[in-house]
Amino acid sequence: MNMDIAQAPAPPAATAVGDVGLNIGIFLAFVAVTLVFVYRASRTNKTASDYYAAGRAFTGPQNGVAIAGDYLSAASFLGIAGAIALNGYDGFLYSIGFLVAWLVALLLVAELLRNTGKFTMGDVLAFRMRQRPVRAAAATSTLVVSFFYLLAQMAGAGGLIALLLQIPTSNRVGQGAVIAIVGILMIVYVLVGGMKGTTYVQIIKAVLLIIGAAVMTVWVLGIAGFNLSALLGDAAAASPKGDAVLAPGLQYTNPIDLVSLGLALVLGTAGLPHILMRFYTVPSSKEARRSVVWAIWLIGLFYLFTLVLGYGAAALLPPGTITSATQNNAAPLLAYQLGGEVLLGIISAVAFATILAVVAGLTITASASFAHDVYASVIKRGQASPDAEVRVARITALVIGVVAIIGGIIANGQNIAFLVALAFAVAASANLPTILYSLFWKKFNTTGALFSIYGGLAICIILIVFSPAVSGKPVNAATGRSASMLQGVDFHWFPLDNPGLVSIPASFLLGVIGTYIGGRRPVEEGKFAEMEVRSLTGAGSEKAIAH
Repeated sequence: MNMDIAQAPAPPAATAVGDVGLNIGIFLAFVAVTLVFVYRASRTNKTASDYYAAGRAFTGPQNGVAIAGDYLSAASFLGIAGAIALNGYDGFLYSIGFLVAWLVALLLVAELLRNTGKFTMGDVLAFRMRQRPVRAAAATSTLVVSFFYLLAQMAGAGGLIALLLQIPTSNRVGQGAVIAIVGILMIVYVLVGGMKGTTYVQIIKAVLLIIGAAVMTVWVLGIAGFNLSALLGDAAAASPKGDAVLAPGLQYTNPIDLVSLGLALVLGTAGLPHILMRFYTVPSSKEARRSVVWAIWLIGLFYLFTLVLGYGAAALLPPGTITSATQNNAAPLLAYQLGGEVLLGIISAVAFATILAVVAGLTITASASFAHDVYASVIKRGQASPDAEVRVARITALVIGVVAIIGGIIANGQNIAFLVALAFAVAASANLPTILYSLFWKKFNTTGALFSIYGGLAICIILIVFSPAVSGKPVNAATGRSASMLQGVDFHWFPLDNPGLVSIPASFLLGVIGTYIGGRRPVEEGKFAEMEVRSLTGAGSEKAIAH
């Protein structure tokens, strides 16, 4: 079936499409509306609990939509659609991994974490361990994971801005300036609204993103006669890679690399600090479970849309439009092909909103972890006042914002789904083993926790630095660029793009080794029974009973 669109505007292969004024106008309208919500939320921020956990005032469905908003990042919308358009089946594996990961979060982490902790992941780990070293380790891990994730979002902002504001990809200064504006807006959301304001932004953005993706999905399927097989056939016919886009092995020729990526995606979600922190915004463990169920349905629906959007972009856009350099623009370019400047403006504003909301969530998580775990517990030894703690969190948010802007400028142009996969690998390596051991293993002790966090973190980062993802991939003859992050150098010795297959088991093993090196800790083992009762029943946790 030939899927031509009558009188549809054909997007050029260049990165400038649409009307700049309209694009900016729609985006500014979103910013204005969300800033109103953020300001109204800020007037109710009276305590540290209000700032960090939104006063635990959100219901399960509300928090579920917000989790979907937090989770459906620029990688989900821009990166995966582009990866599917370019590499077909292998690109869709990101969607599968990101979705299946929620079963781990639902069954092993969500309810237990909500009952045991207060504001951060460090609260759970320090419940029966020595406070200061474990909290310092948890904060370090949180900051590193948040940094990798922020890199991906800011890189997505750069590519999208190049498309919308017609700034050439060669104009690094222009793109850097607008990445800085996105970072400043993010800082405003966090400083003014705290977790409550950020949650409202997440909810608005999730609703807009799912509706926008649904409209485009139905539109593409309508053109294909609501025949998915016809859509896939036309995508294969239009792709320079032919039927290979319908089969595995186009991007990941090494099956071990594929297993490593899948392991990182499936286990990473349950260790992501900004997702874990969302479980503290509900009043009870029951609402935490409801949050995850709502999130799974919404996220699963959205990832089905990405399959249609990715193959739709491959089938409908002129050959050569989607390349490794423009893959993050597949969804906006498809919107322009379908509905011209208006739909492009709306979808791009939603993508901007996606980036803003996710980086705001990441920033508040990282700043809360530093203020609550490092400043209040390590530096002040638990003697800091809540007001001082919140003040430090706000200062930290400023610093993180600046670092995110600089990192985003450096990472601009990278595939954002791939960058997020690295963040998942770090989360699965440094956080998940320690969380699971703390919740389920009585003998686990402080030494084991430190071995697991620092060891998993170090192994993961070292393997990433010396992987082909950073240097050493061959130069593409068509683009003249290597697929590696750094061009013209080769210092890689680790063969896999994603280190999850090595770093995750190594972290679990280090947790065991550290525990036995640390020896028996009767005090820490004695607190395990209390932690188990609290994690399973909620007895003793803050606002344990819904009301």
